[in-house]
Amino acid sequence: MAATELARAVAVIMDGNGRWAEQRGLPVAEGHRAGTKALRRTVEAAIDLGVESLAVYAFSTENWSRPVDEVEDLMEIFGDTIERELPDLAKEGVRVRFVGRRDRAPDSLLARMVALEEETIENDRLRLWICFDYGGRAELVEAVREITVSGAAPDAIDEELIAEHLYEPAMPDPDLLVRTSGEQRISNFLLWQLAYAELVFTEALWPDFGADELRAALETFAQRRRRFGAR
Repeated sequence: MAATELARAVAVIMDGNGRWAEQRGLPVAEGHRAGTKALRRTVEAAIDLGVESLAVYAFSTENWSRPVDEVEDLMEIFGDTIERELPDLAKEGVRVRFVGRRDRAPDSLLARMVALEEETIENDRLRLWICFDYGGRAELVEAVREITVSGAAPDAIDEELIAEHLYEPAMPDPDLLVRTSGEQRISNFLLWQLAYAELVFTEALWPDFGADELRAALETFAQRRRRFGAR
């Protein structure tokens, strides 16, 4: 794969944990735990394959509507992931940023999130954007709200200004979006940033995803011609 054909910025909708657990007669929480292992594999593979930016959809604004016990399990699993999985990735040069709302996370989890961001701020081998309590529509509403409060004149509002008010203006627009589990929709993920991304849908459930599946997605991307609205 030529270097010019590589997707430098990749986004992943990590879907299928519940179905993976159901197929094995396991509680849903075990599917989520298996998903954390897939995240680590995928980040390591992304480094090896030359990806520079990886954004993953970990928990959406809509996920709060899931059963209370599942949400509680997820909060615990997120905390465990920060404690057990992400530190090793940080040692490999991964910089971690959490993207989304922060006012609804449990205090203990929020403290871990902030600490990990601070600990990895100097890392530059791969930027890992973990979208937590994230929704694309909510992000755009918040951006518009901030611009309105700033008193910007209507004719001063352009794409650049809106981009500056997104949750993480430094996050590059993905070249490629991968969704696992066979579902073919973007589910309110990075609505602004995905405007010209190539989309790849794989049947693999997220806990089964890894280096081979990421490589296949990158190879599919490399075969496409990106027109950005031109011919």
